[in-house]
Amino acid sequence: MEKNSYVLTISCPDRVGIVAKVSAFLAENNCMISEANHHADAHSGMFFMRNEITDIQISDEAFREGFSKIAEEFEMKWQLNSTCVKKRVLLMVSKQDHCLADLLYRWSSGELGCDIPCVISNHLDMKALVEWHGIPYIHIPVTPDNKPQAFAEVVKWVEHYEADTIVLARYMQIIPPALCEKYPGQIINIHHSFLPSFIGAKPYHQAFVRGVKLIGATCHYVTQDLDAGPIIEQDVTRVSHSESAEQMVVLGKDVEKNVLARGLKYHLEDRVLVHGNKTVVFA
Repeated sequence: MEKNSYVLTISCPDRVGIVAKVSAFLAENNCMISEANHHADAHSGMFFMRNEITDIQISDEAFREGFSKIAEEFEMKWQLNSTCVKKRVLLMVSKQDHCLADLLYRWSSGELGCDIPCVISNHLDMKALVEWHGIPYIHIPVTPDNKPQAFAEVVKWVEHYEADTIVLARYMQIIPPALCEKYPGQIINIHHSFLPSFIGAKPYHQAFVRGVKLIGATCHYVTQDLDAGPIIEQDVTRVSHSESAEQMVVLGKDVEKNVLARGLKYHLEDRVLVHGNKTVVFA
């Protein structure tokens, strides 16, 4: 993606002329389209579009004012985001380090185009790893008795750092409904199962009991329904009768960290459009 580019995303009821009208507007304003994706969903009657735009010759304000007329005509939900503005991603983790360590490596190597203002954890296990990367580590213990206060403090730090996105990198606490409502489409979770199979705790052990031949991981947005939010990315790896539940856990870790990294990357690049409980992902 080019440095001085924008991403225009659109969702609206499907009808004739959407692509033509959007393309004409961009051409009239000397905007170069470097990548174009669109999808018409026959089942829902909705249309989805993502354009990467370079060489915009008008100001953001003029673009938004002019495009808002098209948006009103076609009943569009739309966003225009500059790729020069990095999203601020707040990470949350408990005791397992594989997803967190992978994201920190990808961030430090420049693979993830975002800022990580802090890491929040309900344990102290990851403190040394996070601070080695020069990132503040915020310890917020969570017990059955202090959950409202603990998550109120989480919100305080999210607002303090003006985070755009919250990533649960194996954060093993259920997010309260109030937070799900406050940050819709902004909380990303990695679940160590190929959803909708084996929701909740110990999915690898559930899979072992069922004798499955494939185990997987699912990156999804968090909603009030446990492990049932819109799915961003999934993958699987093959297992056999010879693997124990503990061996499945080990095999699954590679899948988890790769799926989370891809899902977060798609989110950061505005490649995910949510409609109801489904997503369109222009990967």
